[in-house]
Order: sequence, then structure tokens, then C-alpha cells
Amino acid sequence: MDAAEHRRLGVELNNATWKVLSSGGPSPEASADERDDLLYGAYASAYHWRHAEGATVANRARAEHLISRTATSVGRFVAGLDHGMRCLELCVEHPEAVEDWDFAFAHEAIARALAGLGKRRDARRQRTVAAEKGEAIEDPEDKRVFLEEFAREPWFGL
Repeated sequence: MDAAEHRRLGVELNNATWKVLSSGGPSPEASADERDDLLYGAYASAYHWRHAEGATVANRARAEHLISRTATSVGRFVAGLDHGMRCLELCVEHPEAVEDWDFAFAHEAIARALAGLGKRRDARRQRTVAAEKGEAIEDPEDKRVFLEEFAREPWFGL
């Protein structure tokens, strides 16, 4: 498989996974297999992005965010936290390679996973940081996208 095909598959899997997440995540009636398929789609997207034509550190960080959000949405909170932390780590290590909104989304993913784990105090702290980073996003359209996603459930009672 060449790098262009990896890119095509990475984009396709990313978009399919976000379509489910943006509609509220898997339904409460979703089977374990359906939840696994959603998570495997996020992992597969990340894999293809790692090998894609023109892949960047930003693509890697965003793939980690997608895995985090997906894992959290299917109840795999530890995996969600691990991948959220990896997303933030990539942003911190390579601030020149990412956008201001990548930091906001990294903290948002960590906050959701912590909330799912029942770590309310830490989740609230991360959510506050995410909100602050979100308010500081310079581009109005990027800020709008972040704030819309930030307002979306699940927040696990936070």
C-alpha cells in the first residue's frame, strides 16, 4: 500500500468515526461488537495517518485525540486517558507543529476520560484548562468548532 492510499483510508476512517461521535456517539443499544468496531476505526485511522503521504505531528496528535474521544465514548476510559495524554504530549513537545486548538482539544479529551473514570476534581481542572484554551483560539471558525464540540455530551455528569 502506498502513502497516498494510507492517506485516503486515514481520512475515510477519521470522517466515519467523527460522524458517529458528532451524532452523540454509539447508541445505548449498541452491541459490544459495534462499540469495538467504532474504536477499531479510530485506531485504524491513526495507523493509516502515521503512514500517509505528507503526515505531520499535528496529524498524529489529532489521531490520538480521536482515539481518546472514541475510547471514552465506548466506556474505555483508561485508554481514553492514555491517548488524551499522548495527544497533549505531542502538542507540548512540538508546539510549532500544531495549532492553538489542538491544545484545547487535548485537554478536553483528558477531561472527558477523567470524568468517565469518576475523577471529578481532576476532570474539572482539565475542563477548565480546555475552556481557557478554547476561549484563546484565535481563528473565529476554529473557536466555533471547538466550542460546539466542547458543549457536546458525554461529560459523565461533570
